[in-house]
Amino acid sequence: MISPETAELRILDAAETLFYGRGLQAVGMDEIRSASGVSLKRLYQLFPSKGELIQAYLRRRDIRWRQRLAAYADAKDTHEERILAVFDWLHEWFGEPDFRGCAFSNSFGELGATSSPVAETARAHKEAFFGYLAELTAAAGKPPSLAEHVGLLAEGAIATAAITGSAEPAHRAKEAARLLLAAA
Repeated sequence: MISPETAELRILDAAETLFYGRGLQAVGMDEIRSASGVSLKRLYQLFPSKGELIQAYLRRRDIRWRQRLAAYADAKDTHEERILAVFDWLHEWFGEPDFRGCAFSNSFGELGATSSPVAETARAHKEAFFGYLAELTAAAGKPPSLAEHVGLLAEGAIATAAITGSAEPAHRAKEAARLLLAAA
């Protein structure tokens, strides 16, 4: 018998792969049970509803995504390099074989109108991302409005990369961000 912690990790791993790859509504709890190897009874003990599992998946994805981005960007030497590194990291992410765009935008598009928890989680993710960009731009001594502009460039690159299947939008957005930095 597997521990509750192991079962939870297996369920969340399976949910992330399936929800991100196919969409929230397209995946049923039985598929998550099969992919995780956890019994349906244990699955429902840990996540009494699909909505609760979706929230746990999104919360975990938010933390992981923002930590990976910050680790990459914060490793750069200068404040301006850190801002531009956001786009280098996005380029790497866009090139991953399972890239399907922003999980939060996708989730909001699917359920945002009918699920306030999904809408709130998506908004919180975007606010945290823009907050991180505000920290980077403030540290670089740039005006606060620059963070919003850089964030919109990043969001546009994410959406465009998802639709086109190309990582190139990250480079184009980086060049626009470089121009904004120089002008600020």
